[in-house]
Amino acid sequence: MLTSKQRAFLRSLATDIDTIVMVGKGGMNDNITKQTHDALTARELVKGKVLETADVSSREAAEQLALETDSEVVQVIGSKFVLFRRNEEEPKIELPKAKRRR
Repeated sequence: MLTSKQRAFLRSLATDIDTIVMVGKGGMNDNITKQTHDALTARELVKGKVLETADVSSREAAEQLALETDSEVVQVIGSKFVLFRRNEEEPKIELPKAKRRR
């Protein structure tokens, strides 16, 4: 689970990346899930968009994709969303350390 500091760090990184996952009128399907899974494996941080013709909201799409790809929802704003999943074999993003609770 991401801390608020880590989430803020990922949000700042997401401003500069391109939107690569598009959910359209076809809605959620196996193709979109596979595309998101492959993108998360390669990049760790993925930005997506839900088009106006889609039958799901951006929050619903983000949560469903996060569940199916074992990732975390970083942010949902308007029609866009950001997902993160750490690549354990080849990490590309170094997250800020979480503080220890006493």
